[in-house]
Amino acid sequence: MIINKYNGCFKGEMTVPGDKSISHRSIMFGSLAEGETNVKNFLMGEDCLSTIGCFRDMGVEIEVSGTDVKIKGVGFKGLKKPEKTLDAGNSGTTIRILSGLLACQNFESRIDGDESLRKRPMSRVADPLNDMGADMECTNGKYPPVTIRPVEKIKAYRYVQPTASAQVKSCLLMAGMYGEGTVEIVQPEISRDHTERMMKYFGIPIEVEGKTVRIQKADVFKGKDIMVPGDISSAAFYMVAACIAKGSEILIRDVGLNPTRTGIIDVLLQMGGDIEIENERLENEEPIGDIRIKGSDLKGIEINGDIIPRIIDEIPIISLAAVFAEGTTVISDAEELKVKETDRIAAVCDELSKMGAKITPKDDGMVIEGTSKLSGAAVKTYGDHRMGMMLALAGGFADGDTEIDDIECIAVSNPDFFKILDTVKQI
Repeated sequence: MIINKYNGCFKGEMTVPGDKSISHRSIMFGSLAEGETNVKNFLMGEDCLSTIGCFRDMGVEIEVSGTDVKIKGVGFKGLKKPEKTLDAGNSGTTIRILSGLLACQNFESRIDGDESLRKRPMSRVADPLNDMGADMECTNGKYPPVTIRPVEKIKAYRYVQPTASAQVKSCLLMAGMYGEGTVEIVQPEISRDHTERMMKYFGIPIEVEGKTVRIQKADVFKGKDIMVPGDISSAAFYMVAACIAKGSEILIRDVGLNPTRTGIIDVLLQMGGDIEIENERLENEEPIGDIRIKGSDLKGIEINGDIIPRIIDEIPIISLAAVFAEGTTVISDAEELKVKETDRIAAVCDELSKMGAKITPKDDGMVIEGTSKLSGAAVKTYGDHRMGMMLALAGGFADGDTEIDDIECIAVSNPDFFKILDTVKQI
């Protein structure tokens, strides 16, 4: 795909697709509930559709109409043995969280995914699950596909996470719902807490105390209505675009403002971004509101420590913001980027460098010298949706045309990325 240089700024209002993390979890908990769960503003991205497919293969009836989803729950112990290997596609969230749930079923199952997913480490969930009494086997001891066999029980367990990870935490919490004692997870830093919030919403016995999360064996719970807020990780791309383009002013309505996810707002404010939050409220235990962003004079900053788990998915687009900031931005403590859909440290540095950015990789992040200037080039997404969206915006701010090798990968999280951008782009 060829991206041409933008000739203007961004003005107007938009909404972004539903939150990917909450969409995944609405299917999981709705399937285990008794009765119907009705979901509004579900993200119809490929990752979330993979989760729907997995639960359909386990006997759950799920109806889709536009962005509305009706889940006819089978109850806490009502999942059926799938007749084939469950396909998680490209979704790390699906395969990792589902592993915790499947570890407690009375049937054997196998989960696989695409070529990219087969390179993502699964031992980080398999090791603690097996310590809890599960029987999970990974290919070559580490990767998908994985096989999960039934066991008699999941025992009480305390796990100190070496690295903050919402997927690992959520996996163990899912297993803990079926356990015989308390499962306690101690986080080094607080990672996104959508699982804890949805458990609370469904009435599942979850306790959060600082960085520690505890869960007891769950019982029957009923279906609920869920309104999925706009995904702040998708909103982040438009926020950065508006900050970079002088004279811009956009309003993004109904965005999720979960404090474990709003690191992108904190970072942009620290960089000098002109951002205001309006119309704050609460929907199914999740904070939601509108975000107003104006063109800004950004400056380089240091980004590290506690905030990294809150921005881990936004670092590619933050890197683009840093290119157009005055001064140097240093990103550290972000080793987790190496095990995303691709090695995002290497990918971001390699591709933005092709466009003239002064960006240097580190073992745990990168150093970016603001230049406010990019040139069109032929770049690669590595099949990574967040790389695709970042490079599409980079191409719009570059002199000359930018050719992107694989733009279809964007459909994983925001299939309407360009359509939404066109609603506010001023030529």
